[in-house]
Amino acid sequence: MTQATRIKITDVSKIYQTETKTVEAVKNFSESVKDGEFVCVVGASGCGKTTLLWCLSGLHPATSGTVHIDGELLTKPLPDRIGMVFQDSNLLPWRTLMENIELPFQIKKKPVNRELVDELLEVAGLKGFENSYPGELSGGMKQRGSIVRALAQDPEVLLMDEPFGALDAFTREEMNLFLLKVWERTKKTIVFVTHSISEAIFLADRVWVMSPRPGRLSRIVDVDFARPRHIDLQFEPNFIEILKSIRE
Repeated sequence: MTQATRIKITDVSKIYQTETKTVEAVKNFSESVKDGEFVCVVGASGCGKTTLLWCLSGLHPATSGTVHIDGELLTKPLPDRIGMVFQDSNLLPWRTLMENIELPFQIKKKPVNRELVDELLEVAGLKGFENSYPGELSGGMKQRGSIVRALAQDPEVLLMDEPFGALDAFTREEMNLFLLKVWERTKKTIVFVTHSISEAIFLADRVWVMSPRPGRLSRIVDVDFARPRHIDLQFEPNFIEILKSIRE
């Protein structure tokens, strides 16, 4: 069965104008993401990866071009349909983990989906920590909590901006496995920005490689390793060949 197109990006460009200069961050970017697909975006620092992600969120409108979500033109943030996870967990330190997860529901004046939250906390290994404050949690636990908070809204699309960039190597591997476990269970459409080529290959169905600024789509790499994936995959010859080809 052919997967429906969830995100369609058409000739998106983004220009930032300051008092002293004009910066063209993204130029003529066109691609699409299928329903349930896991796409990673890589490229040199400053190439416009995060800018592209913000254009997909509706938080920063593109200077030109269009983004469609399920065929609908994106003109504003869609918090019920698009979730975002950032490099920092952004958990409020004076609220417990559960209170942080409940906050978006309170802002929207909607009932908390307890069944979904409990399921996500179980998958995240956070059962029993609902009443803990962020200062009592490890970096990995806080980031898992931020992912649970985003997924608790049951969005159709999850946008992730280098969510594991500040974590140590061992915790980062743990988070990669956790994210794949969550994705395999929920089948959310994910667009994931990362500086790590190996992380992108390990997670994604496809990797978008962006050129230096202004960021254009330089190459698309299909990743067809079987799922579920294991950390040792990164040492296999085929994995290393893909990594080398992207790096070049």
